[in-house]
Amino acid sequence: MSPDNPKSLEISRKFCVAPMMDWTDRHCRYFMRLISQHAVLYTEMITTGAILHGDTHHHLHMDAFEHPVALQLGGSDPADLAKACALASRYNYAEINLNCGCPSDRVQNGMFGAVMMKNAQITADCVAAMQDAVDLPITVKHRIGVDDFDSYDFLCEFVDKVAQSGCLTFLVHARKAWLKGLSPKQNREIPELNYQRVYQLKTDFPQLEIIINGGVTTLAQSVGHLEHLDGVMVGREAYTNPYLLATVDQQIYDSTEPVISREKIAEAFVNYVDNELSKGTKLQAMTRHILGLFHGMPGARQYRRHISENAYKPDATIDVLTTALAKTTAF
Repeated sequence: MSPDNPKSLEISRKFCVAPMMDWTDRHCRYFMRLISQHAVLYTEMITTGAILHGDTHHHLHMDAFEHPVALQLGGSDPADLAKACALASRYNYAEINLNCGCPSDRVQNGMFGAVMMKNAQITADCVAAMQDAVDLPITVKHRIGVDDFDSYDFLCEFVDKVAQSGCLTFLVHARKAWLKGLSPKQNREIPELNYQRVYQLKTDFPQLEIIINGGVTTLAQSVGHLEHLDGVMVGREAYTNPYLLATVDQQIYDSTEPVISREKIAEAFVNYVDNELSKGTKLQAMTRHILGLFHGMPGARQYRRHISENAYKPDATIDVLTTALAKTTAF
């Protein structure tokens, strides 16, 4: 954590769960918070248009239990980003992050995401407007390059320009992005990982907080990256194998609390689901996030199958979840 950024002192980004479209909604984050008390959780990207012209409360509200949570915004208009930040400040977010790394066609058409790396001044103007609008840390998530703009000098120029606007925390996906010819999934897999370039960025910008993202699937890898950087961000592995988070507090944050069991996690989530069902939330909206809880354990396949085959039904009740859990060896 950068000592020069007082706005960042209330959270530690040593371990973060990445923003993932259609995945890291409030139900997912509640579930993950049951597993790790300290990991910083990021929302899926929410566009300024959705917040300003859609159901603002639906997009932004969360349970206080989820904290610390960072809101990721998508947009490229400084005024709209400032307005969205002002609305978000009414909620309990610990940070607001600007997406400068998503390569999808939909995002490109809106002229935000990874394409913003091609114009560092616009990105800097956006960050400055966001900083002026709220008393929250404003961070930027980006790639190490985009298309043929992939030199180390280009990366440094982008980071330096944006840092001049007041941003002191950069979450760096250690791959470049190809805006044409590759799907978002391919952009997470095909461009070569270059961890050394991110390490060098920290060496050359020691005053900045640098968090690395991309290809990290174990806590051992995370600990290795922390020898060079301020933090690590894990994406899909944390979603498909969420029990990975179970020892984050002990191994990354030096917690002395006992490691929570899958059984205790499931019991707590059952209570959450029961309460949400009483509010009209659909069962599948919640249970879709917990299919990987028993990853690699006896009964995991039967557990997943029962949820997948029954939770989507209009009349699905809490019994679907309790019956699925009974198929595992934890119950």
